[in-house]
Amino acid sequence: MQRDPGSCKLRAPLKRSRILHMALMGGPDPYSEPDASQEKPFLLRALQIALVVSLYWVTSISMVFLNKYLLDSSSLQLDAPIFVTFYQCLVTTVLCKGLSTLAACFPGTVDFPTLCLDLRVARSVLPLSVVFISMITFNNLCLKYVGVAFYNVGRSLTTVFNVLLSYLLLKQTTSFYALLTCGVIIGGFWLGVDQEGAEGTLSWTGTLFGVLASLCVSLNAIYTKKVLPVVDGSIWRLTFYNNVIACVLFLPLLLLLGELQALRFFVQLGSAHFWGMMTLGGLFGFAIGYVTGLQIKFTSPLTHNVSGTAKACAQTVLAVLYYEETKSFLWWTSNLMVLGGSSAYTWVRGWEMKKVQEEPSPKEDEKSSMRV
Repeated sequence: MQRDPGSCKLRAPLKRSRILHMALMGGPDPYSEPDASQEKPFLLRALQIALVVSLYWVTSISMVFLNKYLLDSSSLQLDAPIFVTFYQCLVTTVLCKGLSTLAACFPGTVDFPTLCLDLRVARSVLPLSVVFISMITFNNLCLKYVGVAFYNVGRSLTTVFNVLLSYLLLKQTTSFYALLTCGVIIGGFWLGVDQEGAEGTLSWTGTLFGVLASLCVSLNAIYTKKVLPVVDGSIWRLTFYNNVIACVLFLPLLLLLGELQALRFFVQLGSAHFWGMMTLGGLFGFAIGYVTGLQIKFTSPLTHNVSGTAKACAQTVLAVLYYEETKSFLWWTSNLMVLGGSSAYTWVRGWEMKKVQEEPSPKEDEKSSMRV
């Protein structure tokens, strides 16, 4: 019996779309098939989960520290955050196209969707791409102006914006307990800003970019869900289009902001070390999307959120130790409030969804009452 080649092409994208569905909705995929990994021995599954979570932590933390070096290093002295972001998008585009070519040359060996530019699809993806560009740009600008230790607090309002936008755009209400956790996050954010100001290390510019980055992260999740059907539910196709469009839109920004002129006088422009670090940053940017999906696949969306919160805590501690900073008790309290509020929100949402799944629908109640 022969397989339909079209079904083979759509198999990987559909799986990734289900992973994204779980990440956005915060619950299991109702159409998913039983995971074969559940049949594996407990120790093997535990080892796989530990490796995947470790890979996510190492990739994410390394990317933040490397980007901080590229954006605000006294030894590098490169004042071109848009160029750094542009180059990372370029690396991601090349990697996506390269993997697509390998998959076409070695079918069955490399699992990657076929990628080609379609102007009609690009027009449909354009609104999301603008949000995506804003998200990665504000993320990098926030990291440029604030320390790595404060970076997590500076970008901590994503959950709050998720709740706000869900109400404004989707008319979805939020429970009292979930709103309470958002209040804890906002309190931790303001306390962190206050303590950064008390220590003389507060950057209002970086904080503003952090708030804008949080807003764009929330908008990106909403628009991603809306645009995914345009690319047949393929995360990699969407990644490819987003980064291609980003590369095109970044070019006029580089001219307008004078960063191309600044690059002409950059001392290390011909340094192999500089381009190696830039390329490595692009590789981490490409890898973070893959390891995020991998962690969700081997654990769950809720566990992924908890892992991300724990990772942020470890990242903050490492930053304080690495940069030899001294922080006050209230500064650490602000971080704990942000991390605790985020974890509590994840737990509350998970508990609420589990409760909804367990409650029978009204139609089922009517049917059961009709039975003799």
